[in-house]
Formats: sequence, C-alpha cells, structure tokens
Amino acid sequence: MNAEQDQPIEVVNKGRKISLKVKWAAAVGLAIFITFAIFSIVISSSISNILLNKEIDNVHDTVLVIQQRLAQADQPLSTQYVTNQLDPELRGSKSIYQDTALMRLAQQDITVKVFNADKQGVFASRGSVGTFPKGDSNTLRRQNTLGQTRLVGIRPIKAGRSGKVIGYVQVLNNLRDYNHAMNELRIVLVVAVLFAMLFSAVIGYLLANQFLQPIEVMKKTIETINIEPNSAVRIPETGRSQDELSDLGLAFNAMLNRIQHYFEQQDQFVSDVSHELRTPVAIIEGHLQLLNRWGKDDPEVLAESLAASLQEILRMKNLIQEMLDLTRADQAVTEGTAEVTDVGEVVLQNYHNFEMLYPDFTFILDDDLHQPALVNVNRNHLEQIMIILLDNAIKYTTTRKEIHIAVASDERYAQVAVQDFGEGISEADKKRVFHRFYRVDKARSREKGGNGLGLAIAQQLVEGYEGNVSLESSVGHGSVFRIELPLKLASTTEQAEENH
Repeated sequence: MNAEQDQPIEVVNKGRKISLKVKWAAAVGLAIFITFAIFSIVISSSISNILLNKEIDNVHDTVLVIQQRLAQADQPLSTQYVTNQLDPELRGSKSIYQDTALMRLAQQDITVKVFNADKQGVFASRGSVGTFPKGDSNTLRRQNTLGQTRLVGIRPIKAGRSGKVIGYVQVLNNLRDYNHAMNELRIVLVVAVLFAMLFSAVIGYLLANQFLQPIEVMKKTIETINIEPNSAVRIPETGRSQDELSDLGLAFNAMLNRIQHYFEQQDQFVSDVSHELRTPVAIIEGHLQLLNRWGKDDPEVLAESLAASLQEILRMKNLIQEMLDLTRADQAVTEGTAEVTDVGEVVLQNYHNFEMLYPDFTFILDDDLHQPALVNVNRNHLEQIMIILLDNAIKYTTTRKEIHIAVASDERYAQVAVQDFGEGISEADKKRVFHRFYRVDKARSREKGGNGLGLAIAQQLVEGYEGNVSLESSVGHGSVFRIELPLKLASTTEQAEENH
C-alpha cells in the first residue's frame, strides 16, 4: 500500500492537443484578417462614394446641358425639334467633339430621354422612349433593377422667355464603369485579405516557433528532472535576448537550485543524524547490555551506567535541537523578514547578559555607532548569532579570560566583531571551522558539550540575510570573528529626518 502511495501520480491530458504555435499562428492570421477586412471595407466604401458622387455629378451636368439646349424653344417640344437639337447625325459628325450636349449623349452609360409637356416620349438617345416614369418629375435618385444599380434624373424643361414647362428630360446612368471598377476593387481586396491572412499566419508560426524555443527547452528540462529529480540539468542562458522568457528561465533555474538545495539539505540532515547519533546510541546500548547482564545488581555500576546514559541522551537532545536550528537557518535564506532590528541594541543586551552569566570573564565593549544601525534581520536570529560567537569565544579561552566585542557601521553594513585570546585556530582548520560537525579540539568540544554546529548555524544565518562572516586567527593568540549585515536602505535618511 505504501509503495503505491510513494509512486508519482502522472497526470494525463486526454483532450486533443493543439500546439501553441498553431494557436498563435491562427490568432495572428485571424487578427490580420479582421484588420484587413475592416480596412478593405473602409477603402471600398470611400472609393465607392467618390466614384458614385462623380457619376451623380455627371448625371446632374447632363440634365443641365440638355435643359439649356432645349429651353431655347418657346413652344411645346416636338420630336423633330428635339431630334434636330440632339441627334449628332443631323448636326454633323465634326461638331460632336465641340458640342457639350452631344458629348454627353455619346457616353456609353448615359441614356437621355425627352418628353413633351404632356409627358409623351419624343426622343431617346438609345433604345425606345417608353412611358413617362411614375413619381416625382423633379428628382435624382438611385434605382435597383434586377440586381443592377443605376441613377435616374428627371427635370422639367422650361422655355427661356416665358418660363413655361415645355417638356421633361430624363437621364439614366447604368453605372457600368462604376460597377466594373467596384467589382475589380472587391476582387483585389479579397485576394489581398486572403494573402495577408495566409502570409501573416506563416510568419506568425515561424515567429512563434522561434519565440517558444525557450519553452520547449524548459519542457525538456522538466521532463529530465521528472525522470531524475537530482539531475543538475538547467535551462541554458543563451544571452541573445533579455525578455520575459529569459527572466522566466532564470526564475525557473533559481527554483530548481532551491529545490535541489532542499534535497541536499535533507540528505545532509539524514547523513549527519546517522553519523552523529551512532556514538551516543552505541554508548547507551553498551550500558544497557551491561546492566542487563549483571550490572543491575551492582548499585555502583547501575548508578554509573544511568548517569552515562542520561548524559548521552542529553547530548543527543542538544544535537537534535542544534540540527533543527541549522535547518531553520537554511530556511531564512528564502523566507526573509520585514522585521527591523537595531544591531547596537542587540549587541549591548548580549554584552550585559554574558557579563552576568560569566562573572569570572572580562567583557569589553567598543561601541563605535553614532546612530542606530538598522538591519532587516529577525531579532532572535541576530541574538542567536551573538550567543554562538560569544559561547565559542568562551569555550576556547585558556588563561586570559578576556572577550572583546566591537560594533560599528559604514555606509552599507553594520559590523560586529568578537575577539578572544584563547588557543587560536591553525590555517588548515580555519578553512573547515564553519563546516558542520567540525571541531578544532574534539575532546575539548565534547567536554564543553559542543557538537560542531554552532558556527555553521551562525554562517548560514548571516549569509541568509546577504551578510558576510570572516575569521582572523593565530595559534596561541586567539581569534576574531567578524560579521557584516547590510543596513536597511532608508535608515540613514529616516535618521537624518529625525535629527532635523
């Protein structure tokens, strides 16, 4: 049952998969299609209005020319009179290019019909005259006949002298040139829209393929890590572009590094516990076996075994607590804090506490702070760091029981130093003194109850708050541990405002 629960759950997407590239290409194509369609409609409407207005003006001018030509008669219009005025064959072929009325009649789209005062047809430039159209006899309108659009203009003809209506002129424009031009324009626009949509879809697909390459790499990286969680594979930094995908890759790598750090921390914790608890467990086991065989009947052996076992249990308890502290110190790297702590105040508090706890030691405080040194550090963590450094100084003090504490600050960091005059640390040990469970003098450390985790915890906490820890030491002359923590950025400005 447990084995089944430990197996990873695989999520299967049963829906039909559509590539993001295809979606991107389709979206770009659709957007271009809509844009071009709207653009085409606007262009087509604008050109249509321009051409149609031109044809309307043409009809209006033709009506006006015919009116002026026939208005010279002072009697009702007759077929013979109108024909003599408007028929190009009767007026001579040479004059057609000089006669405005005849030029109007020569247009292929234009048909002119003339009616007398009784609305009887007397002349038609093309075809038969037909009957007088119903409706208003003074209008210019658009007609739709059998799906064809044409313009019809009707105006009365008045005698030039008397002003009496002597007839009517009707001008019909079939708009063949207009319809032909608009059909060709629509075909061109439709082809342009389709070509633009196809071209943009192809370009969109190619661009999507290029832009989504980091996501493909990210996907392969995730698949690799799913197979091997401890894999060191990461998303490569191409350096070609600094965009959101590049930031995503960096954030993803940081997340993988953090996860791997947690895995390593867990493995290190298990390894350390197994290693460090082996000795006390063996000691307790030996004493219990001794008591089980014959020691329980000997009060002296019983008391000695119980005392030794209780001592080892206490040491295991302290060890487990320190390892938990070390784990919490690791978490301080990612959790951060919004708490603001005054470094000088914490140092002064620990200075007084250790003066009280160790009256046989001399503690000297060198406070070089001229204003509060504020840092974004959890106060309990800073107190823990100071306690570790002061305990370490006391632990390795020999004959000169004197501890110096210094606190200062510059433009960027708050600085604390703890100096002892004990046995010191060699160059070889200085490189390993911050390692977990490492002890310079293993026998002396065990006598003092040390497990070799204090300095590792202090270093982890300091570096978790983006600070620095360093060591200066000389064998036989003592050691100086220094820590630096970044100051709160606004602390100097706020303090200056307070002083004003």
